Order: sequence, then C-alpha cells, then structure tokens
Amino acid sequence: MEDCLHFDFERFHVLTGGPGSGKTTLIEALARRGFATTEEAGRRIIRDQVSISGAALPWADRALYAELMLSWEMRSHALAAKATGPVFFDRGVPDVAGYLKLCSLPVPAHVDKAAQTVRYADTVFLLPPWPEIFDQDTERKQSFEEAERTWAAMRQTYARYGYNCVEVPRGTVADRIAFLMETLSDG
Repeated sequence: MEDCLHFDFERFHVLTGGPGSGKTTLIEALARRGFATTEEAGRRIIRDQVSISGAALPWADRALYAELMLSWEMRSHALAAKATGPVFFDRGVPDVAGYLKLCSLPVPAHVDKAAQTVRYADTVFLLPPWPEIFDQDTERKQSFEEAERTWAAMRQTYARYGYNCVEVPRGTVADRIAFLMETLSDG
C-alpha cells in the first residue's frame, strides 16, 4: 500500500451511495466524455462468482464477497494512479467497510487500515436513493429500503474516514455531470 501515498490522489473522485441511484449510468456517461473511470466491483464479482459457482456472493458468503471487493478496489486505485487527469470511481475502498457494517459484520483491522490509507479526493459524491429509477435484477437483489440503508451507511462511513460527502441532486445525467464539474471547479 505504500505506493498509494506517492501520488496526487486529489484527482480521484468517488461516486457512492445505495444501489439504483444512478452511479453506474453517471460513471458510463463520464467515460463517454473521455474521463478515466473504474468499474463497480460488486456487480463484476457477482457475475464472475455466478459463472464459476463461487461462494463470494452477498447472498452466500458476505465476508468473502467483501474481501474480493477490497482486493478489487485496491487494484482499481493502483491502476488509476497510472492514468492522467481526473479519475471517477464507481465506489471506493471505504465502501467495503460500510458494506460490512451494513451487514452487521465486523470490520477487520486490515479493511480499516486500507480505508484509512488508500485515499481519494476529500470530496466524495453521494448519490441519494431514487425510487423512480430503482430496479432489482439478478445481480441487484436488495430492496429499496436496503438501498436507503446503504446510502446512509456510506455517508457515515466516508465521514468517519474524514471525507466531505456532497449529495448529487437527482436529475438528468447531463445535469448531474454539470453539478460534478461545478463542484470540482469550486474546490
């Protein structure tokens, strides 16, 4: 983790919140505009684990699922260091600690240490629950109430690790991108 401390992490911007809040749609739109982005760990891990009948799934072994998410997020962070300019993350390392707390599982010391040392820009963008766009599918099995609890857990978790959470207003993708750009230019 030492390399995490040797570059400008202020260009690393996390988008987080509960499922079904428009994070991935926003990340994909940012990528189409030429920004470097990361893929969400959770959905990719679920797809991979289902394809091999693995146990690291939120409905099977949540602790193992969290370990894979941690590894994914740390690797995404390290790879992003090689990119130039701003990088937008579809969640970050602190999300893993928030997920464990949400599941009433202990946050192991190594997860806590990772959340403290693998850093992002001080401002984290929090996307609120949005009932009109929320949808369940084979990978997203959470209820809307769970999405609301996830949003609250991420707000608390990122604040606990010293980040300033800024809520992204609901609106069109273009409006949300404009909000991000304006917030970043003001900071």
